[in-house]
Amino acid sequence: MTTLARRQRFAFPEMSDWFETLPARFSMPTMSELYTVRIEDYTEDDRYVMRAELPGMTPEDIDVFIADGVLTVQAERTERDVTKNRSEIRYGAMSRSVSLPAGADEDDVRAEYTDGMLTVSVGLGAEKAEAKHVKIRHGD
Repeated sequence: MTTLARRQRFAFPEMSDWFETLPARFSMPTMSELYTVRIEDYTEDDRYVMRAELPGMTPEDIDVFIADGVLTVQAERTERDVTKNRSEIRYGAMSRSVSLPAGADEDDVRAEYTDGMLTVSVGLGAEKAEAKHVKIRHGD
């Protein structure tokens, strides 16, 4: 017997985009707060992998950095000076930050950008600190 996995799909694809930016719609957002980068992440071959959807950009448009156990992707798509009848393309700055899993080695990071997809992988298996027992003193 085969089990089928069903993915959630919105009847109106634009609605998912609207809900994605809902918190930003009720404040005075900066451009980077308004647009988030869509991602997927998983573990593969002792590496944490995050793939980000960034079509129509060059590696020079993208900045990837790690600080304090958080991986951040920032990018900016600039609008071309062309007369348009309609545009549904998002322009401006966008970003996404994710917490790295325990044991992530912030010195072992690779990034590759191909066909509109950014793939960042971080090595896992950095030495984890062992649990420390704390002596409890009896208060007087």
